[in-house]
Amino acid sequence: MNASLQEQFEVPASLAGKRLDAALAALYPAQSRTVLKQWIEEGHVSLEGTVCRKPRETVRTGDTIALESPAAPMLCLAGQDVAFRVAYEDETLLVVDKPAGLVVHPGAGNPDRTLVNGLLHREPELAALPRAGVIHRLDKDTSGLLLVARTSAAFQALTRQMAAREIHRVYAAIVNGVPVSSGSVDAPVGRDRMHRTRMRITGEGRDAVTHYRVVKRFRCHAQLELTLETGRTHQIRVHMQHLGHPLLGDPTYTQGRVAPGRMSEGLQKRLAGLTRQALHACRLEFEHPESGELIEVRSPLPSDFRRALTALTADLKTLQSEEPRSLA
Repeated sequence: MNASLQEQFEVPASLAGKRLDAALAALYPAQSRTVLKQWIEEGHVSLEGTVCRKPRETVRTGDTIALESPAAPMLCLAGQDVAFRVAYEDETLLVVDKPAGLVVHPGAGNPDRTLVNGLLHREPELAALPRAGVIHRLDKDTSGLLLVARTSAAFQALTRQMAAREIHRVYAAIVNGVPVSSGSVDAPVGRDRMHRTRMRITGEGRDAVTHYRVVKRFRCHAQLELTLETGRTHQIRVHMQHLGHPLLGDPTYTQGRVAPGRMSEGLQKRLAGLTRQALHACRLEFEHPESGELIEVRSPLPSDFRRALTALTADLKTLQSEEPRSLA
């Protein structure tokens, strides 16, 4: 039998003045705002001890929001033998190392052969958990680490950590152009009304913060390490475009500063071998939901990412060898 999930949250100052459904969506990212709005209207949410069926109700700092969600329905999806590597696992959770090209959840255009189908093939009991226990998402063509709960208690605990921004996700990326210095992008991300499959910077979006550090500069590109405070759809891709340094190989967010035309023909051909955005979730840190131990999982850079870095490094060495030597 599927048990309902019970959660309780205290509204932080950053959410004061927000609608109840918007505040709850920020505090409980395991579900969409649309679903949470429905649960509020159905009477599954209490505000300050009283059932509140008004999604537009305004919340204040320190308010207590209690959520008792309906029992999670069993996922009616077929388990399928889908290839992925497990980087870490125990009785409570597992960390998947997702390859590029694998969709996480079934949806329009991808009805099956997804990571969730693969998880259900490997562990059919995950059908009892929301989203088969998947705590967060990665884009189809982003590779790397993804956290999955195996039990209801672990799902609730890890979801709380995600809402509190206590799960640390670090990414490796290659961008077009060379940032002057390391820094942060603090800009809200929301749906692009003109292109519904894209996201954009908009004052109507949800808060989003990305920190970036320049690891290595090349002639026309740079390798970055990025850390997320929030996890909005396409966040890194949109923020890097906003910064003027879109991700190498990104087919969607290519506006802004791109690599100058002085790239050699040979380098252009070698970089063309990277057929997706150069983004890899390389490190994941979180508190174990049972033991409280700090768990750190790392994933090596995939082969297409390494080949691109090798090509950029060789190009940089060529540039340096061509520079006129000092006459001193």
